[in-house]
Amino acid sequence: MAGSQSVTTDMGIGLSVVFIFLAIASAALSFLTPGTVTAAWGFGAAVTAGVLAIAAIHLY
Repeated sequence: MAGSQSVTTDMGIGLSVVFIFLAIASAALSFLTPGTVTAAWGFGAAVTAGVLAIAAIHLY
């Protein structure tokens, strides 16, 4: 009789780590260029990467 198997991966953790690094880099870009359009793009990218990091943990 065949038993059931469960396969788990660490894909959610890996994706979240990648997005966390992107968020940190984007926040640093925003911090290093205050008052510019680049800072605004950096802030937007940091927020987006943070949301994707949390979503990656929950989806995978």
